[in-house]
Amino acid sequence: MIALTAAEIVSITQGRLGQGTDPQLVVTGIARIDSRDLSPGDLFVAFEGETLDGHDFVDQARSNGAALSLVTRQVAGPHIVVSDMLEAVSALARHNAQALTSTCTIIGLTGSSGKTSTKDLLASVLEAAGETVAPPGSFNNELGFPLTVLRANLNTKYLVLEMGARGVGHLALLCSIAQPKVGIVLNVGAAHLGEFGDLETTARAKSEVVATLPSDGIAVLNSDDDRVRAMTALTQARCVYFGDSGDALVRAENVIVGADGCAQFDVRISGLASEHVALKVAGRHQVSNALAVAATAISIGISPRAVAEALSQAGPRSPWRMQVEQGANDVTVINDAYNANPDSMQAALLAAADIANGRRLGIVVGEMLELGNQSGPAHVELGTAVAKAAPAWVIAVGSVAEQIESGAVSAGVSPDVISRVDDAPLAIRKALELAQPGDVVLIKASRGIGLEVVAQALVGGGKS
Repeated sequence: MIALTAAEIVSITQGRLGQGTDPQLVVTGIARIDSRDLSPGDLFVAFEGETLDGHDFVDQARSNGAALSLVTRQVAGPHIVVSDMLEAVSALARHNAQALTSTCTIIGLTGSSGKTSTKDLLASVLEAAGETVAPPGSFNNELGFPLTVLRANLNTKYLVLEMGARGVGHLALLCSIAQPKVGIVLNVGAAHLGEFGDLETTARAKSEVVATLPSDGIAVLNSDDDRVRAMTALTQARCVYFGDSGDALVRAENVIVGADGCAQFDVRISGLASEHVALKVAGRHQVSNALAVAATAISIGISPRAVAEALSQAGPRSPWRMQVEQGANDVTVINDAYNANPDSMQAALLAAADIANGRRLGIVVGEMLELGNQSGPAHVELGTAVAKAAPAWVIAVGSVAEQIESGAVSAGVSPDVISRVDDAPLAIRKALELAQPGDVVLIKASRGIGLEVVAQALVGGGKS
């Protein structure tokens, strides 16, 4: 964040100076909520979560270098008391973003699936062109978003903001904190149908990133998704497309997926020669993500050659997202357990089949959360998709296991191939029993199911 005195932070947050706190004390670092992850000059945000209260860690934060603590009650050491922590952090982020408008390009990225993977690829490309700030992992909600904004300072050339929505109005709120100059919409899919209700409402929520762009902004849109392309009518910004359409700025040609599941392809750029890209992230769905990145980077002035080279060098960054590891007993483990929805499940299953390529494929699959009344049909359909991957064995985890099995069996999988278990610990035991040397094993479910422990156990041969 830009350097601010305690007095300035009080004014911005409408807080009050803690007893004994010097109003001229200067915060020069980053705003953080983890007291263990601090550097001298940082601002410690004593956020009160469901299980931990940041106020209990103020002393630790000070010992680790925090110059000042933002709190909602009196504590020891230099601090500022605010009435609402989220509003205070958002106000600080808004002030920070406004201070950067002349020196930094702010890029907002949303979509029903692929946000984090695309964000990671985009950050890799932009870092080669200038100092870049992007969120670690999936800092894309009402707290993570402003904290990401507060990682940027006057040296930041590009600020990449991943934007998640739980309903209509959420993305407009985030845009009011930090107004993107470039807005990217990847897709409109079935994720969070339990919250949005239908795809039309999902599209309306995602379109807020595009609708709020300034007239000199750029909307980067997936031309292959009709709901995304229709957002053209909602913005005054210049629209740039990626995908297969004839008017797309970038298209993929000659796509080949290797034995490692990574795609190579030529990026055909409108009016220019094509550039070759060899991705180091697994899954053919990453081609579309890479096209979104290419369209964005080229539109803001980065050369196509530099974009292609950076894409070809970009490796995985965020854990548990198509994370391919060689496990014990020559088992290849695909840990994609961070999150799941119907679209990302389909993409992961295709990627796993590509990687297996004749080897035995095992699938450990659990519930896709937040689907509302579409959960039952979606998990039956998931079973059908599992069947198409031709698995040697399947472990269906949790309350939806019967629905997954029903879909798979109806699509031709023998009931003997499928094991149903109640939870992740039982899935570990069953996976260790079923996995054979040379197997490829995909693990995927929504984050709340916790299937990453299955991947860890397979990588460690049961020792994790």
